Amino acid sequence: MTRDRGSHGFDHTERVARLCETIGSCEGARMEILIPAALLHDIARATEKERGLPHEAEGARIATEFLQAIGYDNTLVPLIADAIRTHRFRSEVKPATFEAKILSDADKLDAMGAVGIARTFMRAGEHDGQMQDAVDHFHSKLLRLREHMFTPTALRIAEYRNKVLVRFLEDLEQEREGIFWVNR
Repeated sequence: MTRDRGSHGFDHTERVARLCETIGSCEGARMEILIPAALLHDIARATEKERGLPHEAEGARIATEFLQAIGYDNTLVPLIADAIRTHRFRSEVKPATFEAKILSDADKLDAMGAVGIARTFMRAGEHDGQMQDAVDHFHSKLLRLREHMFTPTALRIAEYRNKVLVRFLEDLEQEREGIFWVNR
């Protein structure tokens, strides 16, 4: 499915699937659409650079072929493919279906909070970046993600995770400036 390690490894896929289960249960989603979409959402990520195809579009194609090959309900396959095709934050095509919106929310949530912090620094390393590159990514993308949630449940989770990001950045800035709290 995805690479075994890195900021978009299978552990990312597992967390997104768990977030989809949580959000989907609270919001009344159709899990027979949402869970396969979550498990397959990054199936083409590992080949994106080498093939030059956006992983969300190629992933939708691969997922469609796979689900049809295993005899998955043909009425659900296009909905699963659509969720995969529209899950990416920077995609021009925005999610239209309820389950696609939840998948998009879950994928964005995994870029926030403590896990998001860890993934951001992993990503910087994967791209031969420095600490400042990771900090810049917080400001250019991650701190804006809560404004782009589609569901009330995801927004509640995003509010908390955004606070984690803000607190971390405040602490990081103080430490980088040499401010140390001995008796905090």
